[in-house]
Amino acid sequence: MSTLGTIDHPSTRDPALRHLLEQDPTMKTTDFQTPGRHRDDIGAARQKRTRDMQLMPESLARAHMDSRLREAESERRAMRVLLARRLQRRAERASLRARRAIAMAVMQ
Repeated sequence: MSTLGTIDHPSTRDPALRHLLEQDPTMKTTDFQTPGRHRDDIGAARQKRTRDMQLMPESLARAHMDSRLREAESERRAMRVLLARRLQRRAERASLRARRAIAMAVMQ
C-alpha cells in the first residue's frame, strides 16, 4: 500500500495540495439554522452555560475545601496513631519496671 502521508505526518503541508474530502454540507449549519431549535432554546442554553461558568469558581473552591478537610482529617488520624503508639510504649516500659520490681522483691 503506497500512502503519501499520515494524519500526523502529511506528505505536504500545503492544504491546497492535500487530497482531503469536502466537508458534508449538512454539517455546516449554525445553531440558529438547526431545524427543531428555536432562538429561545439557544438563549436558554447560553444562559445555562453562562450560569455554569459563573458557578465554576464556587465548585472549584468547594472541591478545594473538601480536599483540605480530607487532608486535615488524615493528619488528625495520623497524630492519633502516633499518640497511641507513644502511650503503648510508655505502658510497656511501666510493665517492664513492675515486672523487675516484682522479681527483685521475690529474690530478696
